Amino acid sequence: MPTKKPIHILNKRASFEYQLLQKYTAGMMLSGTEVKSIRAGNCSISEAYCFFKGDELWIKGMNIAVWKQGGIFNHEPLALRKLLLKNAELKKMKTRGDEKGFAIVPLKIFESERGLLKIEIAIGQGKKSFDKREAIKERDVERSLRRGD
Repeated sequence: MPTKKPIHILNKRASFEYQLLQKYTAGMMLSGTEVKSIRAGNCSISEAYCFFKGDELWIKGMNIAVWKQGGIFNHEPLALRKLLLKNAELKKMKTRGDEKGFAIVPLKIFESERGLLKIEIAIGQGKKSFDKREAIKERDVERSLRRGD
């Protein structure tokens, strides 16, 4: 029996652009062709962001490529997708996300133990340019220490 390769679609820019304060794991409402395309690794969340429409949390800008064998049942690649969280978590996120300077950003898409696709999102506070320069310096120092310079 062939082993499945794990699904890990990451947003590498999120930790550079934002100071991540609190992380949540959410489910996603997806169609069949979207699930198959994500499992094939044809998805990008680097330009995605989350927002509230009423009391529901939605993700916009998540690009799920069209599945080649989908035919007439294929999905829209950049469609809005609803995220599924508990009401208490949604209320906390809404109060924090409405504050100035805070955003809800997707971090990664993964498969749960039960085989369901989940997305990890975080409440992030935008970094200033000097914070970003500090992060670059720390990364350079860490890299030089690993090399043995």
